[in-house]
Amino acid sequence: MEQPNNVPAKQDTGRITYQVAGQDVTLSYNIVRNFLTKGNGKVTDQELVQFISICKFNQLNPFLNEAYLVKFGGENASAQMIVSKEALMKRAENCAEYDGFRAGLIVERKGEIIDIEGGFKLETDKLLGGWAEVHRKDRKFPYISRVSLTEYDKKQSTWNEKKMTMIRKTAIVQAMREAFPTQLGAMYTAEEQGVQDIPYEDVTRKVKSEIKAEANTEEVGFEEVPIPTATAKIETDSAKPPQMKF
Repeated sequence: MEQPNNVPAKQDTGRITYQVAGQDVTLSYNIVRNFLTKGNGKVTDQELVQFISICKFNQLNPFLNEAYLVKFGGENASAQMIVSKEALMKRAENCAEYDGFRAGLIVERKGEIIDIEGGFKLETDKLLGGWAEVHRKDRKFPYISRVSLTEYDKKQSTWNEKKMTMIRKTAIVQAMREAFPTQLGAMYTAEEQGVQDIPYEDVTRKVKSEIKAEANTEEVGFEEVPIPTATAKIETDSAKPPQMKF
């Protein structure tokens, strides 16, 4: 027996639309699970709700690669929400208190440990880590982050090719998050989470087709969950950021 045209084959569970920079962003369980989740693990409904809630709360557009879910392993594994450095930078720049940043590398040169601003070092320098300082107009002192290369270098292709860029980036996002815990407290980048290299795929057309195909589905109420935010100063010099647990 054929299904009537006005009866959907599947429900568009948890569908929600919000705006980012004047553009509508539509997410649902199906869209996130099928197009915005990477890895071989099966994400749970709770993890999907958490991801959608944080994207809406932080005005992230996953279709611009600003955020995505990663899950490897079995049911006991936890999904990780990955946010791009650019997304964190944009949120920091939208804060009236933001007053710029400085960042660079920590190297050993002729037996002495020195800080270099930028991402360039001499061939004879030994790369040890990265540093960053973020300034706020309403604070007397900058927020400083110093991270070790050995803690974050996972020997993956991007790290092998661009160690200086990657460790400097890690220091920047940690300092940004410490300076703006309310705005950035629940967001971590792939470099911090130790996520393996995953190629970017533009899924915009696929998602538009999915939304069009489900246009007549019954919308199910979306219940947002509390968004975890940092309320205290985070020690970033030596402690690895915790994975997001759902």
